[in-house]
Amino acid sequence: MGWIKLLVFLTLFICIFGIRIVQQWQMGVVFRLGKYVRQIKPGLNIIIPVVEYVQYVDMRIRTMDVLPQEMMTKDSVPTKIDAVVYYKIFDAVKSIVAVENFGMASVLMAQSKLRDVLGKYDLDTLLAKKDQIAKEILDALQVPTDAWGITIISVEIKNIELPDNMKRAMAKEAEAIREKRSRLVKASAEEEASRKFMEAAKIMEESPNGLILRQLQTWQEIGAEQNSLIILVPAEFAKVVQNMQASRS
Repeated sequence: MGWIKLLVFLTLFICIFGIRIVQQWQMGVVFRLGKYVRQIKPGLNIIIPVVEYVQYVDMRIRTMDVLPQEMMTKDSVPTKIDAVVYYKIFDAVKSIVAVENFGMASVLMAQSKLRDVLGKYDLDTLLAKKDQIAKEILDALQVPTDAWGITIISVEIKNIELPDNMKRAMAKEAEAIREKRSRLVKASAEEEASRKFMEAAKIMEESPNGLILRQLQTWQEIGAEQNSLIILVPAEFAKVVQNMQASRS
């Protein structure tokens, strides 16, 4: 009877103190007397009280903010850059056994790789190819974090902060480029207009009636837009005056 009571007591003790509930997004890592023995899946699980204990690992995708890092670009421009890293644990045991604090270790590793990778590019490349550089940072992070049971899903460069004098210089450069474009467009338009005028002059020279019609149309436009009084002089009178001036000279 004593053995039966002891067995019942141990069974109740294990049921009461040995029940562990693992959430759907977690994985439980069981250690027995400090040594890893097994993993327990989501749901109701039983361990041996006192002898075994469980560490829970969140298996969901996590975000890690990389604090703004002050660095120099390849062309010696001081910048401050921050990023966000998306990662996920794929091996719960490694994330506990291989590294003391995988979260802090990942943050420090991301800061180091961010400075190393971005320091190889000049400012123009850094601004124009953020996605390509982010992928390179991801590849650089993936190798060491694999040993920790962590996979890097994505790296996003959030903000690139520049000094005020550099912002002013870039604004002036952009303004100068736009002004250059506007002048080129205006010059091209004037060139095309001059060619059209030359073609129109040739047509009018070949057709006197066409020139007269054009004059009448121009006078009509002037009268409609400016509400002015126009005095028409016959062409023959103008020719007589022109001949008189020529004979006097």
